[in-house]
Amino acid sequence: MDLQGKTAIITGAGTGVGRHLALGFSQAGAKVVCCGRRADRLNETLGLVQAQGGQGLAIPLDVTLPAQVDALVQTTLAAYGQIDLLFNNAGSFQSVAPVWEVDPATWWRDVTTNLYGSMLCCRAVLPHMMARNEGIIINMDGGGGSNGPNIAGSAYGCSKAALLRFSEGLARELEIAGSKVLVFCMNPGFVHTEMTENIVSTPTGRQWQGFVKDWIDKGIGAQPDDCARATLKLLPIASPELNGRCFGVDTDFAAVERRKTEIQAENLYVLRLKTLKG
Repeated sequence: MDLQGKTAIITGAGTGVGRHLALGFSQAGAKVVCCGRRADRLNETLGLVQAQGGQGLAIPLDVTLPAQVDALVQTTLAAYGQIDLLFNNAGSFQSVAPVWEVDPATWWRDVTTNLYGSMLCCRAVLPHMMARNEGIIINMDGGGGSNGPNIAGSAYGCSKAALLRFSEGLARELEIAGSKVLVFCMNPGFVHTEMTENIVSTPTGRQWQGFVKDWIDKGIGAQPDDCARATLKLLPIASPELNGRCFGVDTDFAAVERRKTEIQAENLYVLRLKTLKG
């Protein structure tokens, strides 16, 4: 997909990775619809987009509320007539404790935002994308998704693992329906953001995920704009052979393009249970 003249919806676009996704997509020629809970931060992002000559909208919403998500799609279509790309970046990581200590309501809010919110956004844009028989959806992976368990972050971790499986299943459903709409996941790696700072803002967080503070202090991890750069490498090579798969900011996309037939045949870049052979 060439983003020139396209319309992209980015959830969680008020800060961090989401803001840089909006800026990167805008620089590539897309009209960007910036969504999130905090209107002031969204307006800041939109101001930066407009300052670099881009177009967009700032739409405050809660991705866990179906009526607000449906209204987002209708507002976008009224403004721009089409939706070409959805990037489900909005996420929550508030529950930081071992399971026997977590607050169940906080734990469930993380799952609801990360999994249910992404599903609602997919569900809302799909009728339009399927009617046009084109479009790309990208869901944000994270700790506990493609790279193993998230200790003391079980809500975030299992919701992201579920999002990978959801994305893979959605990709297969679209194929069976004869649709050319494609679905991917993107793993941003560790990024110093408000969310990651929150992880170690409590004694419990520092006890169980002290490595996060260490990484922040040492400047370890990806940059907030790395995810945008990786996505801009993925979009031009997006194809049915790669549908439903998860890629990272450090993926060699030139190699992925060359070896996409092998990736499809061996079912690589997906969540799988490994068992004994023989």
